[in-house]
Amino acid sequence: MFHIAVRLPTPTCRLLTPRTSVLVGAVRGRKSRTDPKAKSKEGRVKVPPPVDPVEMVVLKERFTQYDMVVRALRFEFKEEVLQQKYEQEVGSKAEERAKQEADRHRALMAWNDTENLRLRKLREIRVLKEREDEKLKEVELAALREKKMESFVKEKEQEILQLEEESKTFITMENLDQRIEEALDNPKNYNFAIDKEGRVVNRTMLQ
Repeated sequence: MFHIAVRLPTPTCRLLTPRTSVLVGAVRGRKSRTDPKAKSKEGRVKVPPPVDPVEMVVLKERFTQYDMVVRALRFEFKEEVLQQKYEQEVGSKAEERAKQEADRHRALMAWNDTENLRLRKLREIRVLKEREDEKLKEVELAALREKKMESFVKEKEQEILQLEEESKTFITMENLDQRIEEALDNPKNYNFAIDKEGRVVNRTMLQ
């Protein structure tokens, strides 16, 4: 015999009373994990449901067929992916990509040759200008050295002429007696004082 649990409506007096606290109604549901086993199920022994042998054979065959179909589909998809990968690497796409790379390489080599030629012309112009500048510097240095040499020669010639002029008053063995007599006849007094302007202000008399 089954017992039917009927939930009674909430009394009117409870609805009219002021809500000073939260109302928690009894909720019927599953037991918690800590609740003990019901008394009506204490001696119950779980027995697995019976299996029909014919149905088991049919299910096994169907599962085998399903496994074979899934494996075949997976193999087909794998073959398709590998085929696409092969075409990308060594197929028509690879040939097209190799052609594009070859064209790009030729274009880059042509640009490289043009750039090398341009840089070569600029380098030749720069080297030529540097050589001209070096030659001009060598000419200027040679002219400067020649000018310095001419100035040095003129200076030495002037010194030689001055020495020749001064040599006329040198005392030699030939004019020694004559210069002694001239010194005795014309004595000179170098004992004198000078002011800030260099004028002689005081001279002592020779004795």
